[in-house]
This record gives sequence, C-alpha cells and structure tokens, in this order.
Amino acid sequence: MDVWLWRARVAKTRSLAAKLAQSGHVRLNGRRIDAAARQARVGDVLTIALERTVRVLRIAALGDRRGPAAEARALYEELGPKPADGQD
Repeated sequence: MDVWLWRARVAKTRSLAAKLAQSGHVRLNGRRIDAAARQARVGDVLTIALERTVRVLRIAALGDRRGPAAEARALYEELGPKPADGQD
C-alpha cells in the first residue's frame, strides 16, 4: 500500500506513505488498514484522511515507478471532491 500511495503522489516520500497507512488513516474498501504492506489491487477504493481533507480514490493502475504528476493521476480515479490546487 505504501508503494502505491507514494507512486500516486498521495504522500511525498515512501516513509510518509508507510506512516499514513500504519496510523490507520487509510481505509481499503471501507476497512481501516494498519499495515503498510497491504496489497493494492486495481478496482480497490481507498479513503485517505489527510491533514486538511479526505480523499476517496479508486485504483485504476498500479504503476511501475514514481513518475511525473500527470502519470501519477493516471493511477487513480477521484471519487470524492476534487482536491485543491497543489495537493496532488
């Protein structure tokens, strides 16, 4: 899970992505996770409680690397309200 969160640019670093997942701020298909090593699959829905917002994302692809922002946005479909500019 931490790798996908990092590749999708939800978190700036992989260690921050791991902390996000381990702290219980991520729900996978409605269930809270507490391990960064959870497997992400295409079609899964993530609810992520960030500092100032909650994002709901459907995983569209897993990605092979952490690429530019446009490539990261192709990894998910935003289901909740659109994030404010600069939060990708």
